[in-house]
Amino acid sequence: MEYIYSAMLLHSAGQKVSEANIKKVLQAAGVKADDARIKALTASLEGVNIDEAIKTAAVPVAAAAPAAAASGEAPSEEKKEGEKKKKEEKKEEVSEEEAAAGLGALFG
Repeated sequence: MEYIYSAMLLHSAGQKVSEANIKKVLQAAGVKADDARIKALTASLEGVNIDEAIKTAAVPVAAAAPAAAASGEAPSEEKKEGEKKKKEEKKEEVSEEEAAAGLGALFG
């Protein structure tokens, strides 16, 4: 995360997001910079409009917060409910697979 934060900091300061600048920011923060990670980050950001990426990434987060507040339920309850449904779906999938395997043994 430090690498991404350093790139965002450079961008917000109006500086060029380059390998050398990212390395300087990381060193200033006391992070041991990994050259391979820095190269990968700069390569992945090449040609990316960072402002546009931030806007599109921030919209779903901002929209989800009011929806949770409007429902009146605590987010932890929703999370528990969602996890419970996922577990039930996994149980159903496993049982279907086991049933198919059993039928295969009968006719195989």
